[in-house]
Amino acid sequence: MKIKYTCTHWGAEHLDAASFMDKIKSNGYDGVEINLPQQGDFLNEFLEELDDFYESDPDFIFIPQQLIFPENESLQEFIKRMEKNLKRLVSYKPSYIHSHTGTDYFSFEDNCRIIEASMNIASKTGIRVLHETHRGRFSFHAATLIPYVEKFPELELVGDFSHFCVVSESLLQNQQEILDKIIPHVSHIHARIGYSQGPQVNDPFAPEWADHMKNFESWWCEILKKKKEKGWKKFVITPEFGPAPYMPAMPYTLQPLSNQWEINLKMKEHLTNLFTDDYI
Repeated sequence: MKIKYTCTHWGAEHLDAASFMDKIKSNGYDGVEINLPQQGDFLNEFLEELDDFYESDPDFIFIPQQLIFPENESLQEFIKRMEKNLKRLVSYKPSYIHSHTGTDYFSFEDNCRIIEASMNIASKTGIRVLHETHRGRFSFHAATLIPYVEKFPELELVGDFSHFCVVSESLLQNQQEILDKIIPHVSHIHARIGYSQGPQVNDPFAPEWADHMKNFESWWCEILKKKKEKGWKKFVITPEFGPAPYMPAMPYTLQPLSNQWEINLKMKEHLTNLFTDDYI
């Protein structure tokens, strides 16, 4: 199974589309994961750049993010906004869509209606919709996610277990049985190291975080093994350390403690060396 790596646009919003895409290419990424604006120059320029990338590399991976927040509206109105956004993203012909879905304070039934609406669009269009395990979403906690994967056995997840760690204030030491039920549903990985008090450590390669790195690597490896057993030929990982305030910063100056771009690049290189065919 081949492991591919996409570059997050998060933290690179200061770059124009051409500069960002050139930076992706020059640093050896296989694709991009991006929260696209609804309209404007950047969107138009990005789509033009994307067409150029497809011409030179038809296998280039493009993953747009579906990200909306509830407003003062009914559930049905919220669902309609999500459906409109998903249809817009589908029109860009992505590899698949990464969705921040539902909320942690909606009822189980309401979140299920939202998931069903996204699955209906995926079924009609042939574009898969993957749902990130994320604080504030239906998938915010490992244990409370179980009823959803039981109701929707076909549910596909973007695995970012750093959020589970924050919510549970632990490295999930006593939740392996729960994770075993979730891991088979993970179809994309966000490679970021979290800890009990936050979704992102200051530098995952610092020696004080070595045990945390091993924990996350073991989860990621188990995800990859499950997919290889199912016959998957390709799996995508996005190194996704973010800018401040995700990145811890110095007081007063707010200078980030580490370089976000360099950490993501180093994580890509690290995992490329780690997840060889022999390892997986």
